[in-house]
Parts: sequence; structure tokens; C-alpha cells
Amino acid sequence: MKRTVGALAATFALMAIEATGVGATDASPCPSPSSASAARVACQSAPTDPNQAAYDQLRSRLGGDLSTALSTQERLSAALHQTSVGVQILTDQITREEAVISTLEDQIAQLDTEIADTEARIEVEKEQVSAMARAIYRQPTSLWMLVARTGNLHDALRATADLVVAGQRAHALQARLEADLQKLQKDREARVAALDAENATRDRLVANLSALSDLMSAQDDVSSQMSDVIAQIQTAQNGLQNQPPDVTAALAALLESQTQNLIQLSYQQAWTQAHIGAGLAMVTHMLPADGRRPPDSAVRPE
Repeated sequence: MKRTVGALAATFALMAIEATGVGATDASPCPSPSSASAARVACQSAPTDPNQAAYDQLRSRLGGDLSTALSTQERLSAALHQTSVGVQILTDQITREEAVISTLEDQIAQLDTEIADTEARIEVEKEQVSAMARAIYRQPTSLWMLVARTGNLHDALRATADLVVAGQRAHALQARLEADLQKLQKDREARVAALDAENATRDRLVANLSALSDLMSAQDDVSSQMSDVIAQIQTAQNGLQNQPPDVTAALAALLESQTQNLIQLSYQQAWTQAHIGAGLAMVTHMLPADGRRPPDSAVRPE
């Protein structure tokens, strides 16, 4: 009986030693539920993503790309607004130039009418002078023959004097008409020269307007493309860890290339805008502040 109890005791002792050995070789960092709270530690650290460093680098890269694209878009918007203002200014100037041109054309037409009337009056006066010259030529050269024709000396002298005075008046009127004709012709030449200048100015303004309109269309296209690039960068940022890093890196490189191309286009457009602005300044420098020619060069005084 004692041997049996001793064997059982030895068996339990051996089992306790084995349990203790197992606990020593397979210790777990997690405390048992009965452990004190001060001794509690995390059972196991969260698993680390091996691509996290690459994602962090891509996130920083995309943030820089987005900042560059947004700055470029802001400059494009400002340039587009400036071009739009220039288009409106040119449109207004062309409208004013066309009004001046219309006025000059009306004045030239009026001068043509006055010139034609004056030339017709000169022809009439020439005919009257010719008729008086013929009448004087037909007068008798002898005073006695004149007296005999009129009946007395007084009438003969008065008839001769009236004829001479009428002839002188006709000559004077013809001279005044010819002087008026010369003035009208000079006025017309001045109006034609002014009209040519206004047409040339209008043509330059129209050419600048066409160039600015083309530039505005190109700027709008570049701005639209930049908006698309910005949207793609933001999408790539939001879905950064949904794709492998190498895929996102390739997309970032493509977007960076597109951004640089658009930036280069914006520089070229800025140069074009400055070039057009210089030409526009040369044209508008010839115009008064209100866009109209001075009255003495565009409107004939009455």
C-alpha cells in the first residue's frame, strides 16, 4: 500500500516537473488573465508593411507634384483672365475705329458731291464768260458806230461799261469757284489719307485680336489639361496603397512629365502674350485715351 502511494506521488512529481519545463521553453509574452494590470504588455506587435517606406516616399512626391500643378494652374488662370481682358479692350477699340472710318467715308462722299457741284458751276461760269467775250468781240470798235447803234453817247458808254463789269464779275466768280474747288480737293485728300491711316490701324487691331483669340483658346486648352493632371494626382494620392508602389511610381512619373510639358507650354504662351502686348501697345500709342482721333483730323470742320 505504501509502495503504491509512493509511486503515485513520484508520478505526480514527474508530471509537475514536465509541466514546469514546458512552460519554461514556450513562454508567451502575453500575461495570464490573473496577472496584475501594471505588468500587462502587448501580446504581439502589429505586422509591418514592407512597402510602407515606399508609400511614404510616393506620398511626399505626389504632394510636391500637386503643389507645382496647382501653382501652374493659378498662373494659367491669371494669364487667361488677362488675355480675356485684352480681347475685350481690342474689341472696343475696333468698334471705335470702325465708327471713325464710317464718319470719314461719309465726309468723303459729301466732299465728292460738293466737288461735283462746284465743277458744274465752274463750267457754267466758263460758258458765261465765253459768251460775254464773244459779245464784247462783236462790239463795234469805233465809238461813233456805238453811238449810232445806241442812239446817244451816254447809252453807248453805259452799255460798254456794263458788259465789261459783267465780264469782270464772271471772271471773279469763276476764280472763287476754282479756289473753292482746290480747297475741297485738298480736304478730300486729307480725308482719304486719314481714312487710309484708320483702316491700317483697324487692320492691325483686328490682327492682334485674332492672335489674342487664338492664344486664349490655347491657354484654355492648357488650363483644362492641367486640371485633368491635378485630378489624376489627387486620385493617386487617395488610392496610394491600393496599388503596388511601382505602379504608382510609374503613374507619378507620367504625371510629372505631363506637368512639365504644360509648364513649358505656359511659358511659350506667356512669351506670345508679351509679344502681342508689345504690338498692341504700338498700335494703341497712336490712339488718344478715348480711342478716337482728334476732331481736326477725323471730322472736317463746317
